[in-house]
This record gives sequence, C-alpha cells and structure tokens, in this order.
Amino acid sequence: MNKNIKIIMTILLLFSLVITTGFTNINNEPHTVYRVYLKGKSLGLIKSKNSFENYIDEKQEEIKRKYNVNKVYAPTDLDIEKEITFSNELKTNKEVYEEIKDISPFTIDGYIVKIRGIETKNEKGKTEKPKTQSIYVLKKEVFTNSIEKTAKSFIKPEDYDNFANNTQKEIQDTGKIIEAIYIKNKITIKRAKIPVDKQIYESEDDLSKYLLFGTTEDQAKYTIKDGDTISDVAFNNKISVEEFLIANPDLQDENSLLSPGQVVTLGILKPQFSLVEEDHVVKREQKKYNTETRYDNNQLVGYEKVLQKGVAGENKVTQKVQKINGETVNAVTTSTEIIKDPINEIIIKGGKKSYYSEYYGGGYGTVVATRGQWGWPASCSSVSSPFGWRWGSFHDGTDINGCGYGSNIFAAQSGTVVQSSYKYDNGQFITIDHHNGYYSMYAHLCNGCRYVKAGDYVEKGQVIGGMGQTGFATGVHLHFAIWKGYPYRGGVALNAMSFY
Repeated sequence: MNKNIKIIMTILLLFSLVITTGFTNINNEPHTVYRVYLKGKSLGLIKSKNSFENYIDEKQEEIKRKYNVNKVYAPTDLDIEKEITFSNELKTNKEVYEEIKDISPFTIDGYIVKIRGIETKNEKGKTEKPKTQSIYVLKKEVFTNSIEKTAKSFIKPEDYDNFANNTQKEIQDTGKIIEAIYIKNKITIKRAKIPVDKQIYESEDDLSKYLLFGTTEDQAKYTIKDGDTISDVAFNNKISVEEFLIANPDLQDENSLLSPGQVVTLGILKPQFSLVEEDHVVKREQKKYNTETRYDNNQLVGYEKVLQKGVAGENKVTQKVQKINGETVNAVTTSTEIIKDPINEIIIKGGKKSYYSEYYGGGYGTVVATRGQWGWPASCSSVSSPFGWRWGSFHDGTDINGCGYGSNIFAAQSGTVVQSSYKYDNGQFITIDHHNGYYSMYAHLCNGCRYVKAGDYVEKGQVIGGMGQTGFATGVHLHFAIWKGYPYRGGVALNAMSFY
C-alpha cells in the first residue's frame, strides 16, 4: 500500500472516530429547548419551561402550607429563555432545582407596597434624602385595613369614622371639624411575585404594629405600682403621654386610673408614614394679661408690690390646625372674638438705686421664681407640644402656637439678655438670665425679629421678639423653655408650665 493510500485511510479513520465520539450529542435537526439563568449566569438547558416550573411548585409543599397558597413560583432572579439548538445535552429538572434551591428564594403571589419617605432635616439642620421601603403582603386588604387601623391610633376612631362617612356634626359654639385626612408619603401597591425570604404580612395586627412602632417585636412592659400615674410612668420611661395612650388603647386619657399590678405597654412610636389631619377648630382661649410696671423713686431697687392683680381674659378663637401623626405642627388663627378683656397686672417697683443695685445692674435680686409670678411669653395660649419625651427624644421646652407669624414674644421675667443669636436647630433665639439661677429661652423667632441684644436689661412683659419658623421647626410657633442654670451649659431644663 503506497504512502498516499495510508494517509487517506488514516484521515478516514480519524473522521470516523470524531463522528462516533465528539458529535454523538448533535441532533441532525434543530429543536427548541430552554436555557436557565440564575443571577445572569447560565445553568444549562432544560427540555420544558412549564415542566420545570411545575417541578418547583411540586417540591414546595411546605411553603404552600405556611402561606396557605396554591402555587409556588421560581425566584425573581431566575430567567428561562427559549433557545434553538442542535445539542441534546440537557439537564433534568431535578439537577437544575438542586442548584438553585439554596441560592435564591422561591416566590408566591402577593403585593409589593412601596412607601416613599419624607424629606427631613437631621440634628445638624442638613436635608436628608428620603428613602423608600418595600412591604410585602399576600392580600391588598391587609395593607389598606392596617393603614386605617394605624390612622385610628392618631385620630379618635369616632372622629375618623364620622369624617369617612360624612357624618360630622356642625360646630355650635366650640368644637372641631376634620376637613382632610391624607398620607403625605407617596405609596404604590403593585401585584407581583414576592420572595418567601422577606417579611410577608398576613395579619392586619402585625402590619399595624410595624407601621406604628417600626417593628413587630413585643414592646416593653411595666407593672403598675401603688401611686403611679400615667404621666409619671410615661415620663420615667422616656415616652410621652400620647405615646403611652396609643400603646394602651384601653386607657381613655391621662387621668385614667391605674391599678397596682396592672401590666401596661411602653412603646416608642416610629410611624412608617406621615398621616396628615387638617382641622377647622373653634375654641375658647385664655387671653393672658399684660404686666404694667411703675416705679416709686422713694423705694429702693428690690422693692416690689402688686398694686393690681392681673386677671386673664377670654377669646373665642377660630383656627386652621394641621397635625402629623397626632402632633400639631401648625395652627393659623383666622378670627378672634373677644369674650372678656383681661385686667392688666400693675406692679410697683422701687426706683431708688443703692450702691449694690448700681454695681450689679438695675433689677438684680428683684426677680421671683415662684409659681404664678411669671408672665406668659406669647399673645396666644395654645400649647401644641408639651415639655417631656416624644418619639424617643426629649423636648426641653413648651411649644406655643396659633398667634401668627411675627406676633409679639414677651419676656417672662425681668433680667439680662445673655444670648440673642441664631443656631441651626433653635433658629433665631433669645436667652434671658433672671439673676436668680433661672434662665428663659425663646426659640424659632422670625428673621429680623430679635428686638433685644446681649447685654440689654428687659422688664417682665417687654416685647423682645416675634414668633416665626426659623431653625428646625415644622410650623410657626414659639419654643419656650425655663432652665435652672445656663441652657446647654450645665443647666437643667424644667417644665415651664409648672411656673404658671
């Protein structure tokens, strides 16, 4: 056999080996198969998409029982794409299932609720971008009913229902009409395949708890002791009375009686949305009297006598009030009807100076700190946020609103202005030293509304500024605080209302 014939025979033999080994998995005709991708990575080919999806469903009886559903689906990051090929190299459903079962969660039918956060300012006054959170529910009604249930934590259920059913009674003399209730956040609800490794809410109670407290974990408990009051229990556990009552809906108000041994819930609110309530309010409001100071130069500085005792008046006030999650953030007075004029207080003070009074400045040693001797710092008396704990932080003053932008702010006692400045949180503010260990602070004044400067001596009742919304403030109001010692420099904040 010549050399050329040997070469031809060798080539034919090799070709025959290739056909019988390397291409045994090649089909003569193209056919349709499906390629499976997980997180973008190919896992191979399968014969039928429907068959594989049914295999997943058959293997997930535990998930079906847990969520009481009839169907379980593939993970959201698994893709199955049709492919035309000559290859017969296919994987079984079981082989692919074993590769994915511990990597990505399977899914079930449900709803994804997205709640977009509200733009806020941090403790340094910088704007923080809102975040969006996703909540998963099996039924749409679980979310909508939970929203209503949570809303009734901030609005009395009967008031909420009367608004919803258009059955509110007209105001005869005083009272409130709810004009609007809405959620400030943007909320979207979309039907989708939801992963079973997420928190899926099946119960309205569980979701309501999360929407209110930001967690489904049980809140702390406290056992009532003899002598406990709601205000004391709330303050000692760093929550507000309002938070305490929301966490314990069986208690009607701050004056509800507590029994020794009774177990109550202590929950710090962390609402997951901002519920806005807009009210038309008509109320009778006490009109604080002004203090008129007269001087008797025959008496030494330090002498003080009440010539005429002040008597508060009364006004009928109509306001537009806005609340967010039960807390008043803005109140605008639209009309005021005088019911009874106040009677001003008249005080006689000594005007004759001694060496002692000249050395220390007029008025030193004349200021009193007893209850009833302090002047009201604003021209209205609505308290929107009291002294104490609220939502996990301590509010060291009393917020007064409803007087209107630029309305007069008065010195609560005589003393020397030690601060008249701006700070990111307090905005435009004034601090007065009353020369008896007590200091008063007036914050969130309007721009250009500080009428006194550091070093000025002011009398009780003197106009020192105008109400505003500067600094970290959600509405026009006065943050009024009384401190024992210099504010934020070793002093201790006191409840200003205990001085009235």
